[in-house]
Amino acid sequence: MRYLTLALTTFMLGGCATGSKTTTTTMMSGNPVFEGWYADPEGIIYGKTYWIYPTFSDRYEKQTFFDCFSSKDLITWTKHHAILDTAEVKWAKRAMWAPSVIRKNKKYYLFFGANDVHEGEIGGIGVAIASKPEGPYKDALGKPLINEIVNGAQPIDQFVFRDDDGQYYMYYGGWGHCNVVRLDDNLTGLVPFADGAVYKEVTPEKYVEGPFMMRHNGRYYFMWSEGGWTGPDYSVAYAIADSPLGPFKRIGTILQQDASVANGAGHHSIIHPEGSNDYYIVYHRRPIGERAANHRATCIDKLTFDNQGFINPVKITFEGVEKRKL
Repeated sequence: MRYLTLALTTFMLGGCATGSKTTTTTMMSGNPVFEGWYADPEGIIYGKTYWIYPTFSDRYEKQTFFDCFSSKDLITWTKHHAILDTAEVKWAKRAMWAPSVIRKNKKYYLFFGANDVHEGEIGGIGVAIASKPEGPYKDALGKPLINEIVNGAQPIDQFVFRDDDGQYYMYYGGWGHCNVVRLDDNLTGLVPFADGAVYKEVTPEKYVEGPFMMRHNGRYYFMWSEGGWTGPDYSVAYAIADSPLGPFKRIGTILQQDASVANGAGHHSIIHPEGSNDYYIVYHRRPIGERAANHRATCIDKLTFDNQGFINPVKITFEGVEKRKL
């Protein structure tokens, strides 16, 4: 489905999910990049295509499936509907959210949280597998990969990170706590660290949820969301470390609302075309005037570094990013 075409040199953005109108003379993505209420977006590149896997943002009872979106140029996005839902994941009843995706050995893995699990309940982090980025995805285990509450971390908001040595880590956690685990070769089980521990807590100062990890110039950049997800203080902060296990000392905020553009900007991911100096931050925000908790829209803006390797504060925009083919 075609959601947003900006094929003219001059265009206008508007509507319920935009929050304002603007004009420009350069072909830009516009923000939000596609229509509909979508949050917690995970951006990734597969081959010559950009992909975004977001949460369908609605009440928990209706949040029972995932859509994804693909683009060749960051401008035109195609919707792929219901790539995974609770009909396939028998143990998931509601509140499927915050997917994390990765490819290994020509298979595509989608990790997700479900059921808003609490102690003694069935739910937590699951994993599904497909032969194509757009699915359909099939539940790999028939049960959660992580069900229990460990170190006070609700098993949600997982992010899977492949280190340069080929090791796969998964960072996850809500309720103000973050854990890291190691994934096995099949990405469907956990393996202990060298000291025998399966779970390690890596919670930085002010952490709330939404962890993300990347490497830049040989160092580990760990990011997370702070504040309340329905409020104006929702934002993203980061740390830099020499190890994927930290310690992660908070440096500062890199993404936050601009009351003239949108409110509550947070829960992000990063897209980085290999071999380039381009970094794109994919995140959700609440349009001006929207009060409903689930009225969140997916946006993209540029992320940059200073000459010392620190991340510059991101300017959130209506215009978005320029057209860029891979």
